[in-house]
Amino acid sequence: MKPYLSKAAVQLREQIDDCFPDRSRKSDGWIASAQHQMRSKVSDHNPLKTGEVCALDITADLGAAEGISAYLADQIRIAGKTDKRIKYVIHNHHIASKLLNWKWRKYKGINPHTKHIHISFKPNQTGEFFNIPLLGGNS
Repeated sequence: MKPYLSKAAVQLREQIDDCFPDRSRKSDGWIASAQHQMRSKVSDHNPLKTGEVCALDITADLGAAEGISAYLADQIRIAGKTDKRIKYVIHNHHIASKLLNWKWRKYKGINPHTKHIHISFKPNQTGEFFNIPLLGGNS
């Protein structure tokens, strides 16, 4: 099967692009390189058997005020409390997921995710609008 980005990830990326049209895309990504796939057998950047890829990296440089990427990562974290499409978010040495009720905790992985925000999604999710205030959602 040909790899494709999940509907939820496509929607979130479109909302980010709409709100930050001048953002850098230098560290954007979604599908794992062959090297990453060999190194990390368990990664949401690896295509599932269906071809779906359930991870998205968004460059931290959003072309806006300093620190806005941390604010966006935090709003995605908060959205994860009610939006069941979001599996976890990693940014700037921290990770949040359902595991600890969406509280930030230290991330000890090899990549500290300082140059991008990593968002993982559950498979087979819809492409509905994300209710994230910074991206046009309700507060």
